[in-house]
Amino acid sequence: MINELAVISGKGGTGKSSITAAFATISENRVVLADCDVDAANLHIIMEPEIEFTEVYISGEKAKIDHQICKNCGVCQDYCRFDAITFTEGKYSIDEISCDGCKLCERVCPVKAISMEKSDKSRMHSGNFRNGKMVYGRLEPGEENSGKLVAMVRNRCREIAGQEQIDTILIDSPPGIGCAVISSISGVNYVLIVTEPSMSALSDLERTLQLLEGFSLEKGVAINKHDLSPELTERIIDFCNSKGVGIVGKIPFNPEVVEAMINSKSIVEWNPLSNVSKEIVKIWENITK
Repeated sequence: MINELAVISGKGGTGKSSITAAFATISENRVVLADCDVDAANLHIIMEPEIEFTEVYISGEKAKIDHQICKNCGVCQDYCRFDAITFTEGKYSIDEISCDGCKLCERVCPVKAISMEKSDKSRMHSGNFRNGKMVYGRLEPGEENSGKLVAMVRNRCREIAGQEQIDTILIDSPPGIGCAVISSISGVNYVLIVTEPSMSALSDLERTLQLLEGFSLEKGVAINKHDLSPELTERIIDFCNSKGVGIVGKIPFNPEVVEAMINSKSIVEWNPLSNVSKEIVKIWENITK
């Protein structure tokens, strides 16, 4: 049986990726590591995987004008509701980032000068890292359907886990509560929610738990940098208790975490005897026992 564990957070900057990287380098057994934060993938910077496979991801379509056919009538600009079409230097052009791919301009063009081209700049990569296999996606600016790319990453992880007989998949989810997060947690065995003692994090934690109410998932909360505000940490603990969600660990602040990342290592590799490393190991043992 393949166990899938997702690490999520309601907001960015809580330390979600640092903790996932630590988990990936704690296990004595190999893991499949997935970076599902496809809009801002960064876990590969720490893990430095050796890429073995790259697949093109088609996120949608964008409109393009053939200027040899275009008569500069301006009909396309009149109909575009995304302000993606402009007239400069004597010709109409379409901004790829603003274009929504709705195809309306293609349909209304009287001379058929507009066609749709596939958005194919995004990629999914997979390969070896020092404790197993890693898969991650990178969505190019202006391209869309991040949830679909996340699903593609997760499917690839399951394929690799089956082929390599690896029984653990670790998922670094994107922050927030959008469709990419939903895609990253659907069907997993356990969700670890990483939060921090701040008012914005507490508010986002509440939204995250509301999202998870729609899933039958085992879950727990880890409070990162808990000692920066003991008062807010207690508020988070009280809130989780009121929701029946367990606190699986409290991780202290330590600037060595950043130092480790700068050197492309997890904190448990950089300093396994640090207070942060010891607490993360306890959390890992707690949620995988």
